[in-house]
Amino acid sequence: MIQLSLVGIGTGNPDHLTGQAIAEMRAADLVMVPLKGADKADLADLRLQLCASLAPDTPVATFDLPRRAADGDYLPAVADWHDAIARIWAETLAGHFPKGGKAVLLVWGDPSLYDSTLRIAERVRAGGMVLRVRVVPGITSLSALTAAHAIPLNTPGAPVVITTGRRLRDGGWPEGADSVAVMLDAGGAFQAIDPEGVQIWWGAYLGMPQEHLIAGPLARVGAQIISERASLRARHGWIMDIYLLRKARPDGPGRGASSTP
Repeated sequence: MIQLSLVGIGTGNPDHLTGQAIAEMRAADLVMVPLKGADKADLADLRLQLCASLAPDTPVATFDLPRRAADGDYLPAVADWHDAIARIWAETLAGHFPKGGKAVLLVWGDPSLYDSTLRIAERVRAGGMVLRVRVVPGITSLSALTAAHAIPLNTPGAPVVITTGRRLRDGGWPEGADSVAVMLDAGGAFQAIDPEGVQIWWGAYLGMPQEHLIAGPLARVGAQIISERASLRARHGWIMDIYLLRKARPDGPGRGASSTP
C-alpha cells in the first residue's frame, strides 16, 4: 500500500501552510516536486524551499511535468495530459516504494478547487496501483484574494459563481449571479462582458513578495489590468492571478466593500 497525501500549500507563502500540512510533510517518506520547465523554475524552487525549511529530513524527488497539447480540442487534450502525468506519478512512486510507503505532493492552493491532482490520482489507481489518497486542505487563491482586498466573497443572500476565463469568455456573465470569481484566465476574459456597473478585484502572485492588486470599476481599470498583467508576466516569466467580478444591484448593495490600492 502506498499512501499519497495531496497537501495544499496556498500560494507558496510558508505562513499559508497549516500545521497539518507541515506535519504531513515531516511524516512522509518522500515529497514529490514537479518541474514545469525553465520558464517556471521558481515555482519548483518555492516548493523545494518549503521542503528545506519545514521538512528538512524528508527526501525529495523531482520529476518533469509533461506539457499539455496546445492544439486540438481542449478536453481531450487535458485528458491525454492527465494520463501522461499519471504514468509519471506511478513510475515515481513504484521506483521509490517497491514495498509501500508515504509520499506527499505539494499542491498550489487547495486540491479541491480547480486542480487536477485528485483526478490524476484516480488515474493512477485505475492503472492498477494500490494507492490510498489523503487530502490536506490549503488556503485557496480565492480566499487569498478576498483577504488581500479585505472584501467579502458574496453579497447578502446572493450566490457566487466560480468559473474559468474560458467559460466567461465563451458564455458571458453566469445567469443569476451577483458575484463571479474567475480562475485560470489566460488573460482578459473580462473583456467579453459589458463592464457597465461591474466592479473588479484582481490579484496576482497573492501572498508572495511580488503580490500585485488592482480594484475598481471594470470600465476604468480593465485596461490597466491587461497592461500590468502583461508587464508582470514578462518580468517574472509566469503569472498566477485571479479576480472577482461583482454587479451592482438595482437596489444598491451589490458592490460590497472596496479596496483600491
